[in-house]
Amino acid sequence: MKEGSSEAPTRHPIDWQDPAYTDLDALDAEMRRVGDICHTCRRCFNLCGSFPRLFDLIDESETGELDSVASSDFKSVVDACTLCDMCFMTKCPYVPPHEFNLDFPHLMLRYRAAERKHGIKPGFGESQLTKTDRNGRLARFAAPIANWASARGNALTRPILKGVAHVHEDVVLPKFHSKTFVAKAAQHPVAVNDAAPAKGRKAVLYATCFVNYNNPDIGAAARTVLARNGVETEVVYPECCGMPQLEEGDIANVADRAARIAGLMTGWIEGGYDIVAMTPSCALMLKFEWPLMLPDNPQVRGLADATFDLSEYVVDIAKKEGLADGMTLLPGSVAVHLACHARAQNMGAKAAELLRQLPGADITIVERCSGHGGSWGIKSENFPVALKVGAAAAQRTAAAGAAFVVSECPLAGKHIVQGMEKIDGALDKLDSTKVFHPIELMARAYGTAE
Repeated sequence: MKEGSSEAPTRHPIDWQDPAYTDLDALDAEMRRVGDICHTCRRCFNLCGSFPRLFDLIDESETGELDSVASSDFKSVVDACTLCDMCFMTKCPYVPPHEFNLDFPHLMLRYRAAERKHGIKPGFGESQLTKTDRNGRLARFAAPIANWASARGNALTRPILKGVAHVHEDVVLPKFHSKTFVAKAAQHPVAVNDAAPAKGRKAVLYATCFVNYNNPDIGAAARTVLARNGVETEVVYPECCGMPQLEEGDIANVADRAARIAGLMTGWIEGGYDIVAMTPSCALMLKFEWPLMLPDNPQVRGLADATFDLSEYVVDIAKKEGLADGMTLLPGSVAVHLACHARAQNMGAKAAELLRQLPGADITIVERCSGHGGSWGIKSENFPVALKVGAAAAQRTAAAGAAFVVSECPLAGKHIVQGMEKIDGALDKLDSTKVFHPIELMARAYGTAE
């Protein structure tokens, strides 16, 4: 056995259908095995709330070891995990193929799946937040009212939301749009540039629930930039990828979605289309998480192989064919946050690579966790911790003094700006408090932004 590992991390399939996966005794034994290894290493102490909680439990126990930590206390460790994968990807020296075989995020997922199996589930109000498709379809019929009710500072409705769904009163929530990205794309075709070097490429834009219902500007920018570069696109959105359900340990739900969506996308792939996911969390699901849940499903594997993250796809065009001419200089510098779920795809800093294609781009990279963690970060008990974890990212973004704040993860970007509010003068140099996806700045450079 060797200490640490210099080999690339690998992940094993998730044996969620094996009864042993949710067996409480087997789970407790694995929690203690992994916890003991983490305790003797502690390299990950500053990543998130999970590890300090684990180490405090051990240090404050009777013996100072795992043997005197109650099994029930592990729940606090699990509840602090956002499934960001940064411990697995960037810190832990004992991930597979090392024989210690540590995969901390997937162990936290297993714990949540076991809780669900044994009847411990999120409350009704909290579970409603994860029904993104249902919520988006309903909210678009009354978007102004929904946005008023969810607005930060609404003293009438936000306390109710806190009481019912445990959403912190001060967290900035996504806005809804009366017209979805799918609807906008159907009504407004874009002309493909036949003279572009990448002419002949075809891509399906997997809209994702967030872009479809909450931020169609990202999708619109992607369509225009890709059309300018000769790429024929189709917008497809069968349903949410299931990341919110994964966070709750509902693996069967996610696996069902994976099989359905992969079955639908197979026809497009066979027709020569690439699949491009609009947000990094969804790209991560399609490319990595789904094949681990359904390793024997050839359609899921085929979809994973055909899927690109949006920034990754544009950079691939730039490297292989070259981008179309016509971009102009942006009026200011850019601070670009590298989102955790983009980093977890192990594809390199594609957001920064994309922005470097812009003429005269002045870029500062912020490679620290925003602290948001999806639906985790909006909860009353987690939001203060989320701001604390994201303080370094907010400080580095503020220190850049940039005109534009950029993140591939819209939730992470908004959370960073919220952290910057606590720093005197941090927002003064911004072009606006809007947080951009890199593709939106490229659309602006091309003059095609709506």
